[in-house]
Amino acid sequence: QDGHSHLLASTIPNIRTYDPAFAYEIAAILHDGLIRMYRDGEDVFYYITLQNESYPMPSMPESVTKEEILQGLYPFRRALEGRRENHVQLFGSGSILLEVLRAQEILETRFGVSADVWSATSYLLLRRDALATERWNMLHPEAPPRRSFLETQLAGVEEPVIAATDFLKAVPDQIARWVPGGLTSLGTDGYGRSDTREALRRHFEVDAESITVAALYRLARMGRISPTIVTRAITSFGIDPERIDPAIA
Repeated sequence: QDGHSHLLASTIPNIRTYDPAFAYEIAAILHDGLIRMYRDGEDVFYYITLQNESYPMPSMPESVTKEEILQGLYPFRRALEGRRENHVQLFGSGSILLEVLRAQEILETRFGVSADVWSATSYLLLRRDALATERWNMLHPEAPPRRSFLETQLAGVEEPVIAATDFLKAVPDQIARWVPGGLTSLGTDGYGRSDTREALRRHFEVDAESITVAALYRLARMGRISPTIVTRAITSFGIDPERIDPAIA
């Protein structure tokens, strides 16, 4: 398990880090890198994490722009059957986005909760832009305040956000202060292990079932659903609530 490299890379000022899920995202990032580094001679370099998991590669949705991919966040799939009374936002990166999509289906079909799924290609770039925007606003107190890309993307989003990643929880935590509805990060904190993908994702609690439980728990904390529903979900998914925290296991 490589859970820390994106966090370590965030200490380098001129690096651009990405954790893409699909081929069209990779194509957009590589094209941008060629232009910046080779055509324009910009003093930047890229860190891109890729997986060897085999899964279908969709075409780039017509609603998605290259700039959204490059800046770090875009809506990949809205609620399957429209927005319901209980609604959440799900962020996914890399191959974990597949688990997020599966969680979207579980939430809707089994619990009547709708969810929008977002592809988070770069938490670092989202954070940098948000910090730069805050700095500009602070130094120009009499000017109309600017909005960061993240704030623009999440305009009107008040529901809880669950962010699942193959990396440490601290990676999505980088943007927590700018998420209006609050952010719950699921990641692979803990010692590295060797096992099947399914077993590792269950161990680190980043599989679809764990994402579903996190979403239901946030709704319960908001008083939108009964805590009993969360307990039933935990039981039905075969999750042991007394197991040791994977961060120290």
